[in-house]
Amino acid sequence: MGTLEARWKAYALAGGVFALDRLTKWLIETHVSFLDTYRIIPGFFDIVRSTNRGVAFGLFNESGGAWRTGLLVIFSLAAVGLVSALLWKPKRLDRLSVWGFALILGGAAGNLFDRLLSGRVTDFLLFYVGQYQWPTFNVADSAIVVGSGLLVLDLLRTKRQAANVP
Repeated sequence: MGTLEARWKAYALAGGVFALDRLTKWLIETHVSFLDTYRIIPGFFDIVRSTNRGVAFGLFNESGGAWRTGLLVIFSLAAVGLVSALLWKPKRLDRLSVWGFALILGGAAGNLFDRLLSGRVTDFLLFYVGQYQWPTFNVADSAIVVGSGLLVLDLLRTKRQAANVP
């Protein structure tokens, strides 16, 4: 795969993640109230509507003031810029890293859009078992986690291959 082709495929994946994230959040915001719970897999997975003014897993959600939103927007802009720059020269990256960074870019852009628009992020996917529940999240968060996982796999694979070299 050539550099230009890899670059456009990566940006297309990021754009697809962004579009899917925006679509799903719009559907939740227009069709699900904060009081609704849709049981998809009883005892395991529900669709709910919640908002998060903080970062992943509700960190800093209770912190007050405009500083929190401003700081999160600045960090998000920096992340989007850095990842976009990394994807501009994809031949320097392994394939898993290209796809991992593309997923992270799409997810970060989706959550950044929310923060710029309203100062908060809409979450709606709720997984739980019994009394134990994972904090609600969204498509952008999922893409960031999967992308990060691909980067870790790529790092582990590279170390393992380097260890086998005589």
